[in-house]
Amino acid sequence: MRNTVKEKLAAGQQVVGGTIDTPDPDVYCAMARAGFDFLWIEMQHSPLSYQEVARMIWAGRDLPAVPFIRVPDATEGDIQKATDIGALGIIVPMVVEVEKIKAAAHFMKYPPAGARSLGGGQYGALYGGSYRAEANDNIALVAMIESPAGVENAAEIASVPGVDVVFSAATDLSSFSGHRQGEPAYEELITRIRDETLNAGRKVGGPLQWRTREGFSFFQAPSAPAMISRGAREFLKSEETVAPTEGTER
Repeated sequence: MRNTVKEKLAAGQQVVGGTIDTPDPDVYCAMARAGFDFLWIEMQHSPLSYQEVARMIWAGRDLPAVPFIRVPDATEGDIQKATDIGALGIIVPMVVEVEKIKAAAHFMKYPPAGARSLGGGQYGALYGGSYRAEANDNIALVAMIESPAGVENAAEIASVPGVDVVFSAATDLSSFSGHRQGEPAYEELITRIRDETLNAGRKVGGPLQWRTREGFSFFQAPSAPAMISRGAREFLKSEETVAPTEGTER
């Protein structure tokens, strides 16, 4: 069992995750082999079920992209199901009060560090018999700050044991603050998240478009449908003159 995302972050590298919000295993596998470090499986803003996500993770079990799940909330049930089906990263949305991310860390980890129960799930078939002993050190925890109220608690959120990344939610920070990207008031919020997180020894995340911002190392790329659309447009511009052999496209 290896969480290559945690390894890369620890080595000072940047990581990028493609977003999955549809239940098609073929789409999942195409994204998983496209070069992303991880897949951001979207369960907060999609109708995806845990059964559908379990099938996709199983389909991509031999592919290099690590499965991360943005859970609907930091509840014991959501986190238990997400980890049982094989998530190696838990992304917690709408973190304002520090108690929320503390609860997520508690439910995510086996005793004595937390209160995760053994139960069933496909994690054993995915990662082998050493899973129980290695899970606490391998599963990453990402706290999303999406409002000015969350920014006020950024230092405390980043300091919670078990948190690996604090993610700056670009669009929602604009929505909740009433300021647009580039405006001084907005940039002050982002700078505070970054500085407080780095001071706590954690990594800072944001949208892929921010990959040149100083201090950021964990990024979310657009969704699979957006990637398909962009890829199709580029393909239509192609000047290739030799047709590929059927069945070799993958």
